[in-house]
Amino acid sequence: MFDWMVWTTPVAVFFSCIGLMLVGMTVWEIKSPTVMRKGFLPMATTRGDRLFIGLLGAAYINLAFVGVAGWLTELMSLDSEPSVWISLGLSIVWLLGVMRKG
Repeated sequence: MFDWMVWTTPVAVFFSCIGLMLVGMTVWEIKSPTVMRKGFLPMATTRGDRLFIGLLGAAYINLAFVGVAGWLTELMSLDSEPSVWISLGLSIVWLLGVMRKG
């Protein structure tokens, strides 16, 4: 059924983190209902809004990294493409920033 997907360790970690975040946000929302607030994003958002925006940004960061990895390999004369763990780290930093200050 999932033969079309390349389930590497970084991909499995990425999707596991998303699942854990959704469970955590559900529990958090039940324990403490959210309020609208305005941060650096150009609109008032709830925790769920910020999570969604953060996940969209994380997806774009990962896609951009995969698209640029070959170019970086040539530009920097690397033996192999940079690890996708770098994009996972950047995605986590982005998501934490949006959740905290967004």
